[in-house]
Order: sequence, then structure tokens, then C-alpha cells
Amino acid sequence: MDEFQRSWLLAQLGSETDPADLERRYFRLRSVRAVALEVLGERRAKLLADPLTVTVDGVVTMDLQENLRGIERQIEQVRQAPAPDDSSDDDEGGEALAVTWLAPARRYR
Repeated sequence: MDEFQRSWLLAQLGSETDPADLERRYFRLRSVRAVALEVLGERRAKLLADPLTVTVDGVVTMDLQENLRGIERQIEQVRQAPAPDDSSDDDEGGEALAVTWLAPARRYR
């Protein structure tokens, strides 16, 4: 993984994310988008494992549903945003470059 890919991942996942963990995941998955989606999926699963709303009557109410929605929006954004290692072959609406030789239509003698 190069520095550009690492900085893209840290921008998507936050600067507190362990770069060594990202390196290991990239070595296994070979795609920065797959790494980002795996980390975000783990964060989503961790939120779903615990109750999203906790209320202690008269003391405190804690609601994590908006955090879950935020992670789901971030997952969708990572799926749609261009990643640094996206190949141009996958891009259906991409630009094509063609090279041709120009020759005069008529030759005069």
C-alpha cells in the first residue's frame, strides 16, 4: 500500500485507525475500498451487538441509532466514491483514448 492509499483510508476511517492493521488488511484483500468496507462493517456490527437505546429512569438516556445511521451512510459513500486503486477497466462511463494516423484524402501530382 502506498502513501496515497493509506491517506485515503485514514480520511475515510479516521486518523485514530491503526495503520499497521490497515496494512495487514490490504495485504489480505488487495483493495483499499475492500479494507474500508471491512472496517466500517466491523464498526456497524459492533454497534448492532449492543442495545442501541439504553434508558435509566430519571438518570440518563443513551441513543446510538444516529451513530448506526451515520456508519451506514459512510459505507454507502465509500461504495460510490472513487478509490485510489480503482482500475479504469471497471469504469463504464470512462473516457477512451484513440490514436489514428491522418492522411490526406487526395494526393495531387
